[in-house]
Amino acid sequence: MKLKGVKKENLPEKVCPVCQRPFAWRKKWARNWNTVIYCSKKCGQAKRYLK
Repeated sequence: MKLKGVKKENLPEKVCPVCQRPFAWRKKWARNWNTVIYCSKKCGQAKRYLK
């Protein structure tokens, strides 16, 4: 996904299933944006405790 020259308010967003907060696209997620589920490592680790 090429997002060069896009304003911050126009970046794609997702909602984290753990904390229910929206998080925006980051350059480090450019290759795997479709597989990003959690907004942070902390939420990724907390998924175990939701069950």
